[in-house]
Amino acid sequence: MNILTPWLRSYLPELQVDDRQLAEDLTLRGIAVEGEFPIPTGGTRYEMDITTNRVDAMNHYGIAREAATIYGVPLKPLAECGAAEIKSAPGESFPVRIEAPDLCGRFTARIIRAVTVGPSTGLIAEYFAALSQKPISAPVDATNFGWLAMGQPTHCFDLDKIEGAIVARLARAGEKLQLLDGSEITLTAGDLVIADEKKVLGLAGVMGGMASRVTEETKNILVEAAWFSPAAVRASSRRHGLHTDASHRFERGADFNAAPVANNLVTSLIVQQCGGTVTGPLTDVIIPALAATTVNRAPITLRLTEVHRHLGRTLETNALTAALVENYLRALGCQLTASAAGDYSVQLPSWRLDLEREIDLIEEVARVFGYNRFADTLPAFSGTVHELPHAQQERAIRETLRALGFSEAISSSFVSAQEAATFNTNGGVPMGNPLSEEAGMLRPALAPGMATMLAHNLHRDVSAVRLFELGTVFTGSTAEVNEHTGLALGLTGDAHSSSLHTANDVLFYEAKGALESLLAKFSGEVSFDTNSLPIWITPGRGARSLLNNQPVAVFGELTTAELQQRKLRQPCVIAEVHAATLLATPLRQPIARELSRFQAVERDFSFVFSDSIRWNAIDTALRSLAIPELQGIAPVEIFRDEKGKAVAAGNYSLLVRVVFQSNDRTLTEDELTAWSTKIIAALTALGGTLRA
Repeated sequence: MNILTPWLRSYLPELQVDDRQLAEDLTLRGIAVEGEFPIPTGGTRYEMDITTNRVDAMNHYGIAREAATIYGVPLKPLAECGAAEIKSAPGESFPVRIEAPDLCGRFTARIIRAVTVGPSTGLIAEYFAALSQKPISAPVDATNFGWLAMGQPTHCFDLDKIEGAIVARLARAGEKLQLLDGSEITLTAGDLVIADEKKVLGLAGVMGGMASRVTEETKNILVEAAWFSPAAVRASSRRHGLHTDASHRFERGADFNAAPVANNLVTSLIVQQCGGTVTGPLTDVIIPALAATTVNRAPITLRLTEVHRHLGRTLETNALTAALVENYLRALGCQLTASAAGDYSVQLPSWRLDLEREIDLIEEVARVFGYNRFADTLPAFSGTVHELPHAQQERAIRETLRALGFSEAISSSFVSAQEAATFNTNGGVPMGNPLSEEAGMLRPALAPGMATMLAHNLHRDVSAVRLFELGTVFTGSTAEVNEHTGLALGLTGDAHSSSLHTANDVLFYEAKGALESLLAKFSGEVSFDTNSLPIWITPGRGARSLLNNQPVAVFGELTTAELQQRKLRQPCVIAEVHAATLLATPLRQPIARELSRFQAVERDFSFVFSDSIRWNAIDTALRSLAIPELQGIAPVEIFRDEKGKAVAAGNYSLLVRVVFQSNDRTLTEDELTAWSTKIIAALTALGGTLRA
């Protein structure tokens, strides 16, 4: 926003520093001046960046208050700056009703009769020219002057176009409103509006309506200043795609006590510029329940011991005294009551809704005093650094995957409703205030983000990609969100260009091997099956990983539909791992054993199995024999006869090789024969037939 130093100095008659020094000191206190530009009439125009929590500083008087606090100079009362005393003629106050008491906390109104509308002159015209603020007419310019001066938006109605009382109410669904910018909107039942007895006059806190606007023919004016709920203004502003100077301030929390002051200021300026007579007293309707949460908040206890404990030592000895702390907070608008030695009960100003706790007040003291005036010291620390409970498991996951050629990536925590439903049967957690339709859910899985990252790389000619992400996934509902740690792997393209095999041949098995290597780091038996695969995996091209017979991961090729949706032309394999299970599982402790000096013996067994018998079942059956000397089991050859002569259709022939070895003796033929008999019996029990 733009701020004029002549305007600031009108509130600070005793300010002695030049504009350059003022800009530096404000910036050091968090009120950032990003540009300085001279103005023809003398002085400087500041281009400022005010943080969203400091709505009180988004105006000239708020900045002047900061300067008065920094330099300890008096701040001229706002009523004495450009506004004359209001002399009111006898008459009744204008009737106002608040029918949405949870959204409109205060509404002020005042009547000015017999005005002559023309262009602005004098100080308003001068300041507007320096700010490049477009002048409209004297009454409208007075309202704009009001929010530029003190941050409180106001509005002028043509009194003769109002039928009956002013009503702050919720809109009726389908009501139409033509705004001051000429556009027409259709209101919803959630919109807070200002209306009379027969029609809508404006969208509360956002923009007035064309039907009651002030024109050159206007003779009688109603000046309005109100307090509206930030949530209500924000919702209406976003719903209708409107962002105005008024909504910018109301959305961030206006000063509950500013409405009557702003109304008086604007009324005085209109009378000065347009003549006329103020008729009747100021109408000021207040909702006590909302006043209690804004202007009448409970006081905060501030302890000087905590101020010094948090802020530490100053460069000048004992520079931050109790008197200085009191002066700073009083200058910022706080009311201090000493309750004990060094303790204060602090009543917060109505314009500082960002102050809520003792530490907020301590931060204000530090900010105004100047962070550059504190010594650089480290906080005291006793004890030792402790790793998080799952630090070793997380480190093992990352180190293993990086060693396998995977790069760690981070994707968005938000997904669309369609992605949430596709990649998780329970769907995602809907956002109460989503950024967009494409990002309206908290992710229930990492797989959709991984698919997006693979697509991002492929669309930029990175053909071979190996990524993993260790992050948080969300379940539950908007009211109660549960967080879990998830892990996803993504593979696409041929990372083994020197291999005789194509990427399509090895991609699935590379993912399987990566999961085997990863799960081997944890205690337990690793196995695989193809049961209950999710819908995003191509049938026949996926599997499920188990650790100690408990499902821990699922992986496979994305379906054609998922590839087409992301405009991908090559297969992509994704693994979704329940990392929370791995983090709760102890790491496998490596054991070193002396190599046996006795010769190993190999035995081959050729069996015919049905296609329904998987290698995992064969491996499990042989290991369950618990033969200590059985050191290795491996499939050597597999054969299927397409003609069905040597091996019947629906069956396959498998050559299984086992290795026996003892650490303390040479194996005898009788032992080998006995173990071979057990192996044949176990494979036969699976439904296998021993080949001759």
